[in-house]
Amino acid sequence: MEKSKTKLGVDHPSTLISIANLASTYRNQGQWKEAEKLGVQVMETRKTKFGVDHPSTLSSMGNLASIYRNQGQWPEAEKLEVQVLEASKNKLGADHPDTLTSMVNLASIYRNQDRWEEAEELEVEVMETRKTKLGADHPDTLTSMANLAFTWKSQGRHPDALVLMENCAQARQRVLSDEHQYTLSSLATVAKWSS
Repeated sequence: MEKSKTKLGVDHPSTLISIANLASTYRNQGQWKEAEKLGVQVMETRKTKFGVDHPSTLSSMGNLASIYRNQGQWPEAEKLEVQVLEASKNKLGADHPDTLTSMVNLASIYRNQDRWEEAEELEVEVMETRKTKLGADHPDTLTSMANLAFTWKSQGRHPDALVLMENCAQARQRVLSDEHQYTLSSLATVAKWSS
């Protein structure tokens, strides 16, 4: 990173990748403040250099939102994730995988704040879009089903949540195998919710 800064400049794309990689290393080590500082630097530089809706800028905004989420800084995480989602919808389309990932991330932010209706709305949209684009048994669709089941459970909709999780577990058995960690997790959740 330091050599790239000296040789190429602080706002060169290769330098920004190096800074982002170091921020990721800090994030993986739980050094949130260091990761946040570098994440902000990368995001602001990319906004200036490439514009707010450039894929690299959106990626850095999403990474910074993740850092905020991991620190429980919900308003900051939400603000960034909403910007990423809107820009992704406009630039890539509502059914693009990056847009759907942003919706999942925003739903997670809402869930962590007990904003169940807002989380549910996004999770239903993601699940239905993935069913249409990828198929009902695609692993990403099944993850969406599991997320929605947990949201319904948290809303007190126990029967609906149990049925959805049972369907998810059965599909994961077909698609992933009985021994896959996601299948086992779904089966364990069904057993827990059934008792």
